[in-house]
This record gives sequence, C-alpha cells and structure tokens, in this order.
Amino acid sequence: MNGGVTPARPHHKLTEDGRRLREVLTYSRRGSRFTPRQQAAWDRYAAEWVIPDEAVDAPDFSWARWFGREAPLVVEIGGGVGEAAAALAAARPEVDVLALEVWLPGVAESLGRVGEAGATNVRFCSVDAVWTLEHLIAPDSVSELWTFFPDPWHKTRHHKRRLVNRGNAAMIASRLAPGARWRLATDWADYAEQMVEVLDAEPLLEGGVVERWAERPVTKFERKGVAVDRTITDLCYRRPVRSQEAV
Repeated sequence: MNGGVTPARPHHKLTEDGRRLREVLTYSRRGSRFTPRQQAAWDRYAAEWVIPDEAVDAPDFSWARWFGREAPLVVEIGGGVGEAAAALAAARPEVDVLALEVWLPGVAESLGRVGEAGATNVRFCSVDAVWTLEHLIAPDSVSELWTFFPDPWHKTRHHKRRLVNRGNAAMIASRLAPGARWRLATDWADYAEQMVEVLDAEPLLEGGVVERWAERPVTKFERKGVAVDRTITDLCYRRPVRSQEAV
C-alpha cells in the first residue's frame, strides 16, 4: 500500500536548503558489525527474507509480493534478536510476520533464529516502524501487533522519543483490523504507566494490563530486566469490532 509516491523515509528528509532534517525518532542507529555467526545467517537468508530499504520506495510496493502469498499480517515493532518472532511465527504458519527492526546485527541474528525454527513466514524490514505503519500498511489490515520491550528512553528529556505516545497510538490503532490485538510488554514501570494512560485514552482501543502472555518467549531483554529486579508488565489492547461499525 502506497498508492503512488510516498513521503521521504526518515534519514532521507531534507530542509529547503538541502540539509538533513533533524527528526524525533523512536530509536537510535547502533553499530552494524556482524559476528561470524550473524554473517553466516545473513548470507544464507537475507536475499529471500530481508526487504531492502529502497524497495519500499517503489510505487507498486506490495507486502504480498515479498511474502509470496496473501495471508493475515502480523507486525512486530522492534524484534531485537528475533527470539519472539522465531517462536511465534513457527507456531503460526498461517500468518505472515513482518518484523520491523533497524539494528542490522539484530536482524542478522534473527535470520538465524527464524531459520533454525523452520519459520518461512517472516520478512524483515529496517525502515522506521512508525513511517512504515503510516505509509505502507493499510488501515484496518493488521491482524495482530507485537511490541515487546521497546526502548524505554528512560531519561525525562527523551520521553518524546517513546514509541507509545498519543499520536503514534492513534495511527497504529487505525491499522489494526476490527477485533485485532496489540500486545505489549515492558520492564520499565513508568513506561508501563504511560502505555496505560495513552492506550486507555485511545478511542479505537480497549484493554489494559494483563497476565503474562504464555505464548511469548522469554527474551534477553526480559531476562535483563528480571536480573535487576524490574517488574515485567504485559498489556493487551484490542480494537473492538464496534469501533469500525461506528465510523
């Protein structure tokens, strides 16, 4: 879905005098050096499972073309090293899993995990997740959304960079199909409070804090949080069918 020429991707936006536009993004670029294991996974799987950044600029870009089929679309924002995507995608071969992750060593690690799990229904994209959801994913089309342990941006001056804010929540909620769920987890108590405040206020969503989702595997980010005695909070919000009917 782009219906023609899309706006410039993040990191490609310029001011009128040609300078790089400073943007408030939900992530920061980290190192790109691969370990030998990650390089081997990249060499084996990337050509088939990684969508090049520039591919999304094509006027006729299509997720179905990259997945090779039409199937319910699940989106993961910030998959890290692929622990959740590999396990959950392998258990759900009937869905397509779009893993949005900008950290390339994480993508390479994820490729190996997905390959080992035998999951052929995952595609990786390293374009900004908010931009991708806004410009490349149709409203009412996502069957489930996962956001596990997003960057907490714990310093107060950086809270504006958190993924879960009112503007992003409204746009993301509109991409969910009626009845679809947005599952989240965090190990930062104040971010969990912000998530509840923001998502409770979003008219297209209903839900709140829930018991830990049993299907979600324990990831390295969760283990790090537990190791320093942080409480893990799971949340689940649903776009009710009546929200669509009321439009």
